[in-house]
Amino acid sequence: MKINFKTSGVCCREMNLVVDENNTITDVEFIGGCNGNLSGISKLIIGQNALEVAEKLEGTTCRDKMTSCPDQLSKAIKENVK
Repeated sequence: MKINFKTSGVCCREMNLVVDENNTITDVEFIGGCNGNLSGISKLIIGQNALEVAEKLEGTTCRDKMTSCPDQLSKAIKENVK
């Protein structure tokens, strides 16, 4: 399943994920944001169970914001993967 998620409240504008039939993340692309951090996140989550990733990242904040790129990734997954 391909997921396209428009973020809110973070530097990254958009996230594109591919999750297979076993809920494993097989590809991820971040548009905008901090390249180094998001490249690292990409390497960590490829091959992982999407719902487990969402649980671990949910609620992560960035500076004085109530959300972050990892938190937005969690929302993208939870809204699209059952």
